Amino acid sequence: MALSPSAGSAAGTGPAAPAGTLLCDVRDGVATVTIHHPAKRNAMTAAMWRDLPVLLERLAADASVRVLVLTGSGGTFCAGADIAELSGTGVENGGGDGEPAGGGPQSLAVAAEEALAAFPKPTLAAVRGYCVGGGCQLAAACDLRFAAEGSSFGVTPARLGIVYPATATRRLAGLVGPATAKFLLFSAELIGADRALRTGLVDELLPPEELDGRVAEFARTLASRSLLTQAAAKEFANGDAGPERVAHWAEQARGSGDTAEGVSAFLERRPPRFTWAG
Repeated sequence: MALSPSAGSAAGTGPAAPAGTLLCDVRDGVATVTIHHPAKRNAMTAAMWRDLPVLLERLAADASVRVLVLTGSGGTFCAGADIAELSGTGVENGGGDGEPAGGGPQSLAVAAEEALAAFPKPTLAAVRGYCVGGGCQLAAACDLRFAAEGSSFGVTPARLGIVYPATATRRLAGLVGPATAKFLLFSAELIGADRALRTGLVDELLPPEELDGRVAEFARTLASRSLLTQAAAKEFANGDAGPERVAHWAEQARGSGDTAEGVSAFLERRPPRFTWAG
């Protein structure tokens, strides 16, 4: 299926899919969301930013979806926001937390990023080519990032005089450390995939011809594991769990049956069949 940013409705996928579209394919527990705007290196339009949280909400509610893969079409991930839409939007007039006051493209990008970061199931960015600006923002909001050799990464608001969102800045610094985050934000220079791997922006770096196979293999592995374990671990690792949430996860574990199934499968030397779905 494809989510059309202009209408928010389903449309066909494939070569005839309209530009400026989020394509979505669900199979074997893995939802693959593809950013499709090839004429502009998959730059995100305001409508695409607006539609991403809608699509994520739908996939989060779909019990058949256990893993989400975010990627781009045409050999590149995402070159950021569609700059043509920034002219005259008032982005320079920032509101609270570094956001624009008028609900412009940057606010939409932040909302999409936060929706992706809050997605309750494992998320994996599969990166080829350019992963720049808002594209890097989206990749950083995923749980993991696998990249092809030769990919380029950059955070470029300093080229436009834009205040990068506080939430995105903190997330980037958490991934790569304050010094590398400052290097990227201050300079707006692109870095190669090797440096991205060294600094923690990328988790695995692969030859281009091996990326799709490795992503598919790892997504299948994630889909076979306990979603209960993954969801709780994601919340704990993100620092979002206070005492009430810790108690919530303890209660979920007691009633889920996943632990009993995991132990039985181990003793019987068979793959487990986990059933907890949130």
